Formats: sequence, C-alpha cells, structure tokens
Amino acid sequence: MSDFSRRGLLKATAAAGVGAVVVPGTTAVGAPGASAAAKGTAAVKGPEGGKCPPAQLTGRIVRPGDPGFTDARLGWDQLFSHYPLVIVFAQNTQDVVNALTWARQNDVALRVRSGRHALEGWSNVDNGIVIDISELKSVNIDTASRIATVGAGLNQLEAVTTLAKQDLAVTTGTEGSVGLSGATLGGGLGFLTRYLGMACDSLVEAEIVVAEGAECARVVKASLSDNEDLLWALRGAGNGNFGIVTSLTYQTAPLKFVTYLQATWDGLGDLQGVFEAWQSTGPTTDDRLGTQLEIHRNQILLFAVLAEGTPEEAKKLLAPILSVGSPKVSTQVGNWGDVYTGFQIPTAAEPANWKFFSQFACEPFPKEAISVIGSFMQNAPTDDSNYFTQAFGGAVRRSPRGGTAFPHRDALFYGEIGAGWGTRGTQPGVCDPLTPQAQTWTAEFSQAMRPYVNGAYVNVPNVGMQNWETAYWGDNFDRLREIKAKYDPHNVFQYEQSIPPASRGHEHS
Repeated sequence: MSDFSRRGLLKATAAAGVGAVVVPGTTAVGAPGASAAAKGTAAVKGPEGGKCPPAQLTGRIVRPGDPGFTDARLGWDQLFSHYPLVIVFAQNTQDVVNALTWARQNDVALRVRSGRHALEGWSNVDNGIVIDISELKSVNIDTASRIATVGAGLNQLEAVTTLAKQDLAVTTGTEGSVGLSGATLGGGLGFLTRYLGMACDSLVEAEIVVAEGAECARVVKASLSDNEDLLWALRGAGNGNFGIVTSLTYQTAPLKFVTYLQATWDGLGDLQGVFEAWQSTGPTTDDRLGTQLEIHRNQILLFAVLAEGTPEEAKKLLAPILSVGSPKVSTQVGNWGDVYTGFQIPTAAEPANWKFFSQFACEPFPKEAISVIGSFMQNAPTDDSNYFTQAFGGAVRRSPRGGTAFPHRDALFYGEIGAGWGTRGTQPGVCDPLTPQAQTWTAEFSQAMRPYVNGAYVNVPNVGMQNWETAYWGDNFDRLREIKAKYDPHNVFQYEQSIPPASRGHEHS
C-alpha cells in the first residue's frame, strides 16, 4: 500500500510468534493457556437467587502502579485516555467468567476490549475493570469442512495469514492490528466483501460469557441451532452489547491467490472523473473484485483485490477508472496472506490521534457531492487525513442463513471521513494544538455530506450522532432491544451508545 493509511496498521513482521498455529483436521493448537474452551464452566451458573461465591480475578492482571500499566491501558487512538482500576488479560474463558462475576459483585463498571481500536474510546473506562480478551489466540481449522474456530483475541493480520496458509479466507478489514472479533461483530467490511459478504455473514457460532442472575456469569453458545436469536444479534451488533465473546466459528471459503492492484493520481485534478468512474464500476463489476478509493489532499489512491484473477483481468475490469488521467499503476499476484501482510504499515508510523465519520451511499454521488469531497480534502488538516470508500454490491446483497443485524446491504458503497494527526508518545491528544482544527474539519465535512448519504457503521461510531440507533441498525433496533432484554436484562453491558434492554410492558421510547 502507500505510505498513507486511514488507521494504524500492524507491523508486517508481527505475525511471527502469535501462537496461532493451524493444524489440518480437528486438532486445536494455540498459545499456552489461550484455549477458548471454557474450563470448569459447569459450576459457573449460580444458585437460586443469582448469588455466587465471591469471585477472584484470574488471568494476567495489571493494575495502576504495575510495570506496563501505561502500555496496557492505552488504546490505538490516543485521543482517548482512561485510567481503569484493573485490566484483566484473560487466558481462557474461565478468566472471563471470573472477571464478569467479580465486576458484578463489586459493582464496578466494566468494558470489553480486544484489538483496542474502539474509535470513540469505549473499550476502556475510568475506575472500572477492562476485560481484555486479546490473548485468547487458539486456532482450530477443519480443512475438510472449512470450519475455523478461533479465540476472540486474534487480530485481523493473524486471522488472514493463518487461514491463508490453508488457502482459506473470510472477509476482514484492511488494518491488521484491528481485532477480528470487534470487526466481525460490528459487520466487518474489506476487500473480500463483494466476494464473500460481510465478515459477520461467515460467523456460524460464537462462545459468549453472559450475565446470569443478580451477580453471576455463565457461558452460552450462539449458533443456528442454539440461541439463534443471539447469533443474529452478534452478526452486526455484538460489540460489548450482550456479553463477552470468547471464541468465534467461521465457515471459511477457498482462496488460493489474489491480484492486488494500486493506482495513484497526483493531485486532485482528476477527482471528478475518477470518482464517477469508480462509483459506476466498483459496486457492479465482477463480484470477485473489491475496490477502495482513498482521497488525500495531494493524491488519489485506488486499491483493488481480485480473488483468483490475473493482473490482466483486474486491469480490464478497472479500465473505466484507470483510463482517467495518467495514474501510476502497479500489480502483485500472490497468496492472500502474503499480499495482506505486504500492505500493512507499522503502528508507530501512524498518527497518534484520529477522528472518523462513517456514512453509506445508496445512490451515486452527484457532481456537487464530489466537489464537496474535493474542497474539504484540499483543506485537510494533515496529509494523513482522507476520504475513504469501500465498494458494496455483490455478495453483500445476500443475507446468510439465519440473517444478520447488519442493515446496510443495499448500499452502493461505504464512505468514511478520517482525520489523523499528532505523533505517538509525545503528548495527550487533548493537548495537541491541531486537535480542535481536526475535529472541526471532520464535523463540518460530515455535515456537508449529509444530503448525499444515510446511516452509519457501528464499527466507526460517532459520539455526537443524533438517532444513532437507527443510523447503525435501521429497522433492526427494536428486535435488538428485545434480545438485549433476554440475555442482559440488568443492562450489565453498557456504554455511551450501547443497546438498552426493551422495557417490559410499555412501548419502546
């Protein structure tokens, strides 16, 4: 990829030593102590009245004053800074059960965390407990059925490279350091979206720790045959709303190789032509082709991945876009894991602070909308700031068996405004002199685009959004509230934009 990226990406070498080992057949191999299978969960369910024996925190526990507390508490987006009471890095499902029970018994606020990419800082909390599942990295792949069960701590780079060694894939986002579970549970979009659907479409089962009674916790399975309503909700609304997902089971797809293409236009002079050609091509072309546009203040970038296709095919399919102006074009053919690893960018090289707005377009942008993008990008606060798109269509329009809570299947494309600024490790984001300018730019840009877009993506939330419930989930919100009332009636899992349980006996507010 280029030196630009809309979010921090993992070092390409970080896949080594992740403890996620693929073994053909059904043998599970993982990092020591990282099995996603629950240990001793038969005794977890509390006695009548929902009381449990006093819980003890287990796992790798980090508290204020401990070495490494600063590293343990900081998220990827350093605009947000929280000071939790304790961080529990779970080593198995029982550690999660113990932490949830402890939090309830001690009336302590809790948050769930995996890849630390919660873009409004909601996976952390002051004076509460953070239950971090990022060290649950077990992997079990049945190569005959192509079913993969993985610990919820894998990041996207680990998942892509591990599956690719078996010539298998599921949809993921493009940023390797993002947690696989967080991406999947909010929907999950990326280069393979048009080919394989959303990431959540491939999710066929999850192990999840839910609140039980007045102060306990229990482990449940959500699948097409057990708690199928919960599986539906986890497919697009599962991030910290219903419980703590500890393992995910995917129906993977075969993928032997891809062609990766990058085109670059200097300046923004070709923006109208490039964008119009892309929006009339990207969402309707061969379903094997996934495309993204990234518009910066000094260049336009097109990225494309063609599943099991040649560079010649890719260039032919993209000809309407590549014929605009004189782009520099490069192609690469290889295993998807190798290609994906190759376009990662070290997190240390990324800006410290980020602010995003997400949007969906159901109609092609008129010239006026493209002009708005051009004028805001010319005045972007930094070179890293950008307008990013992802083509929809293809497999996105088909819901999987059992359905999903993700509602934006009719969109032509996804659009995202992003501002990145500041240097990592220098000063808190709130003190950075660029922060007010960057936040104002994203807010004004988002407002100017409103006539041309609708909805928003829950994985790229916005704290100030009006009517966020329907922006993220459309007509599915009432059903999600009913499912919340069933699995979390006491609203144990709550944050600024979490789903509230349905009120029994009255109309929803």
